[in-house]
Amino acid sequence: MKGPLFYAKILLFGEYGIIKDSKGLAIPFSSYKGALKSARNLTGEAKKSNESLANFYTYLANLNSNTVSFDLDSLKNDIDDGMYFDSSIPQGYGVGSSGALVASIYDKYANNKITILENLTRDKLLTLKQIFSLMESFFHGKSSGLDPLNSYLSLPILINSKEHIEPAGIPSQKEGKGAVFLLDSEQIGETEPMVNIFMNKMKNEGFRKMVSEEFATHTDACIEDFLQGNVKSLFGNVKKLSKVVLANFKPMIPTAFHKVWEQGIQTNDYYLKLCGSGGGGYILGFTEDYEKAKNSLKDYKLELVYRF
Repeated sequence: MKGPLFYAKILLFGEYGIIKDSKGLAIPFSSYKGALKSARNLTGEAKKSNESLANFYTYLANLNSNTVSFDLDSLKNDIDDGMYFDSSIPQGYGVGSSGALVASIYDKYANNKITILENLTRDKLLTLKQIFSLMESFFHGKSSGLDPLNSYLSLPILINSKEHIEPAGIPSQKEGKGAVFLLDSEQIGETEPMVNIFMNKMKNEGFRKMVSEEFATHTDACIEDFLQGNVKSLFGNVKKLSKVVLANFKPMIPTAFHKVWEQGIQTNDYYLKLCGSGGGGYILGFTEDYEKAKNSLKDYKLELVYRF
């Protein structure tokens, strides 16, 4: 048995903002992927994955939902026969490792599933997002459902608000100097504690004001620029966003990267932002000159995502 491949995702813009109903833009990232497989004798990561799937099965079996049901007998039999999720997607890195797993389980075991080949109306997209949110909550405590949705559809997704999401066309890549890249913090990040910090901060009126007036405004401007291909304007807005995040989201930025973050803003060689919930994993970088950024960040591992 070998299931279809499901890709990682990168939330280019909108981390934390989408919890509070502002815009976001997520794109599939095909460098990392996963698929369901099975083997007779499981060891190491495959054995761990199989045990995790057994727990996930129990969770799905007890899910009380009118929107989705699963072929639980087949799922249980396959897990008992040594099914596991074979994935190159790093866990705790903000690129959707649990999202790809959720998408693969839905694809194989959901009854009356919404397929990617049918006309995906707004209602169908919202239903999928709702189902994935329920499923992925097993891993994160609270999930928007966007990571699995992105992985399942393998399309860029524009989040206008909680109730309004749509597939988005993004400009095709050019062989220019500019780039979006991943910077490896070489630390594992955990989503739930970071989201809890954010929710606690949101109880503060000043923080709430900053999120709606600065953070969301700059995020929306970045998304608009990116989709329209306004590269010059995009970098101006990413710089503003980078400053706001450094000033207000310090707990989500690994301490060792506070100076590196500041240095990008000072030199204009690159600008950093959170990739997912932060706390470790990848940090997302934007630069008008990738060679210059690579030189400035020569002590770190970088990975190319998109070229301008």
